[in-house]
Amino acid sequence: MDLHKNHRERVKKRFLEEGIDSFAPHQAMELLLFYAVARQDVNDLGHRLIKAFGGFSAACDAPLPELLQIEGVGEHTAVLLKLIPELARYYATDKNRDVCLNSTKTAGEFMVSRFIGRNDEHVYMVSLDSKCKVLATTLLHEGSVNAAEINLRKLLATALKYNASGVILAHNHPGGIALPSPEDISTTGRVAQSLHAVGIALIDHIIVADSDFVSLADSGSVPRW
Repeated sequence: MDLHKNHRERVKKRFLEEGIDSFAPHQAMELLLFYAVARQDVNDLGHRLIKAFGGFSAACDAPLPELLQIEGVGEHTAVLLKLIPELARYYATDKNRDVCLNSTKTAGEFMVSRFIGRNDEHVYMVSLDSKCKVLATTLLHEGSVNAAEINLRKLLATALKYNASGVILAHNHPGGIALPSPEDISTTGRVAQSLHAVGIALIDHIIVADSDFVSLADSGSVPRW
């Protein structure tokens, strides 16, 4: 009798019947590892990964070289782990692609999904039509958000390319809190002024930290003319 196979079938059956929420972190990791490591007991490896990085998401967010240092983790397993946050972000953004960003709540939730698994700073702009329907979401920059780093020429060219009526700017504070810095506010003013000069409104600038977000429009930091 192949006990390992039976164990895998039991775990899969439990997942199909109960979902993943009832699984402990090492159990969820073990289920995932079934699809990277064939015909081996991966329970111990699941425990090692959770212990080494402190949790399921932390293991998936760990740098590839650090994952490869864990006993039993080969390139195939490491790539699978790195794929999880990328797929989560892809799934969330694809599911929300036709949403109308006509409120702070919908805009914030839309932007939060863009930063799933992002461990460094990213700056996005969303081009909107007159009914707040998304025309395009563009990555403007990877790095800190400030006047020197945001390419205003690229921002304007992108908004004009899609014939946008309005733009939402968003960036993240990895590992921080979703509160604007003085630099964030000054950059918002420069972006709003540049867009206004070509007849496009800066509707909002959203700051994301994990699953939290803050709207600079709601706080009065987005200039209105």
